[in-house]
Amino acid sequence: MSPTPDRPGPAAAPTDGAGSRPPTARLQVQRVRPAYRQVADELRSQIMRGALAAGARLPAESELTGMFGVSRSTVREALRVLASQHLIETRRGVQGGSFVAAPDPARLVEDVGGALGVLVATPRLGMADLLEARLLLEPAAARLAAQRAAPETVEALREAASAPRDPRDPSGFVGHMDFHTTVLMATGNLMLTMMGQPVGDVLRTRLDRAAVPAERWAEVDACHAAIAEHIAAGEAAEAEDAMRGHLLDLRELYDRPGAWKVD
Repeated sequence: MSPTPDRPGPAAAPTDGAGSRPPTARLQVQRVRPAYRQVADELRSQIMRGALAAGARLPAESELTGMFGVSRSTVREALRVLASQHLIETRRGVQGGSFVAAPDPARLVEDVGGALGVLVATPRLGMADLLEARLLLEPAAARLAAQRAAPETVEALREAASAPRDPRDPSGFVGHMDFHTTVLMATGNLMLTMMGQPVGDVLRTRLDRAAVPAERWAEVDACHAAIAEHIAAGEAAEAEDAMRGHLLDLRELYDRPGAWKVD
């Protein structure tokens, strides 16, 4: 019986003339996402594309474990993720379980505002970044509002611009931010509102309003009234310019020492 030929070993790495190995390319290998994240991603995808409609009941935990081949604790963690994103809600009782929730823009905006509030306390995102984004967004919104606002929306803008001060807030800042939110809503574009309102929520909580001279707030009131009238008259370019000038004035105010609360 002839001997079995030797199996070929691994090919030797080529060397250069000096006998040293060539440099090896280093590849970044991403870690596999945790199983509960993968389950949450798949269920979220089904919700987003309508395969699981609002009000639909999700399969029981025991069924989901079989469908995904994971443990019950993994399924529960995935459901907690979806619940934290307001995509599902849990009901107790005999007819209870996990049900697909109807999207609520107000809750999503609140979540984004909370996340931004946390981020601005870190070096990765500063108030200057938020103010710059606002300067890009709101003048364009004022232009759109002048082009699209219905009569009842115009009336709401005028009311927001002239709202009386709340004695608990002598600065009128809450009313001021309501005016800006109303301008965003007057565009008829929900996405613009969802992008702009969280920035206002951060300003509402981080600005030290007591440190701002009272006469500056009176100037803000006058700017809001002028912007509202440009929108009411359908003067798109003027509304955009007035909003831009207003925000640049505010930026100067926000740059004052001590303008922001220190945690």
